[in-house]
Amino acid sequence: MNFEHLVQINDPANPMLESLSREQLWRGLWQRVENPMIFLPGLETCHFLERDELVLVRQLDFGNACIRDRVTFAEQQWLRFEIEPGPGHAGGVLTITLEEPQPETLFLRFNYSTTMALDGEDGRYAEYVKSAYRESDLETVRVIRLLLAEGSVQ
Repeated sequence: MNFEHLVQINDPANPMLESLSREQLWRGLWQRVENPMIFLPGLETCHFLERDELVLVRQLDFGNACIRDRVTFAEQQWLRFEIEPGPGHAGGVLTITLEEPQPETLFLRFNYSTTMALDGEDGRYAEYVKSAYRESDLETVRVIRLLLAEGSVQ
């Protein structure tokens, strides 16, 4: 299954929505890499297995499930989470891209690629999974805004 959607971050036509700079948004997204427990309900621990200037390999422990992922990025442009297949999950890729089609108009594009089939038994769950992804991504943006408002992210 391939699925992508956009989340608008800034809307110059909406004065009720506090605008974020590209740098603020990036710092907030980076918190999802460094402190994933804030963003992923049920995550008990995160261990960094490898770290260099271009790649981070993490082990995410959800209690009943242990997931290993590889995070690559281009600063202030995109993040990619490559989830390794394991017992109980087939793995997949999430790419989050910062888009700025006009000055001060920011979007995040979330692109998911999984081995879930869109037909048969998996197909019945595809819409549910897409909805869960969408809600999780909206929650990510809400948490980023909260962290910035609290001053937790500089």
